Amino acid sequence: MNEPNDLADDLATAEPVVFIIDDDEAVRDALAALAEVAGLSVRTFANALEFLQRYNPTQPGCVVADLRMPYMDGLELQEELSRRGHGLPIIIITAHGEVSSAVTAFRAGAVDFLEKPFDDRVFLRRIHEALQCDAHQRRDRSAAAAALAKLNLLSPRERDVAELMVEGCANKTIATRLGISVRTVETHRANILSKLDIRTLPELMRLWMHRLN
Repeated sequence: MNEPNDLADDLATAEPVVFIIDDDEAVRDALAALAEVAGLSVRTFANALEFLQRYNPTQPGCVVADLRMPYMDGLELQEELSRRGHGLPIIIITAHGEVSSAVTAFRAGAVDFLEKPFDDRVFLRRIHEALQCDAHQRRDRSAAAAALAKLNLLSPRERDVAELMVEGCANKTIATRLGISVRTVETHRANILSKLDIRTLPELMRLWMHRLN
């Protein structure tokens, strides 16, 4: 199957990839074949460390990882992805149905916890759910980054005014709280709308909220 074998595998593509990580070659090949028949792009790894060394965070996709693996198990991989700030959805698979492990996986954000052997249709359904989750998360992060870049165009004082505008404060209230004149507040409001290329307060509120995602 699609074992990584050169540096080109590290290059991210727009097409989402299902990363299958299992130390059992037969399991890797079977799951990869199942996903590929469903039209999905797949890359397989024998262990989590190999995956972490080669994964490009800009690559969309999801992870299917065995719970029990040498070097780093599935839950440890999940923790490491979280620590690195990679929001890649992960599905934990195992032949050892331990309730405590399932609870830990879900609390850490796993999409699902599947006990082998599992139904092929359930497996593929969870894969598609994970890929959709990743796509939504990437869109949200992209919108947040774009919003933050726009808001960074504002001066510190304009950001203070914008924050109070978002809170619904009237010009007079903003002037009082910031110790400036109402006329100055009006000037700042005009500059804020101009710099952000927006015309209304609701647009400013949406932009302000996007940056928090």
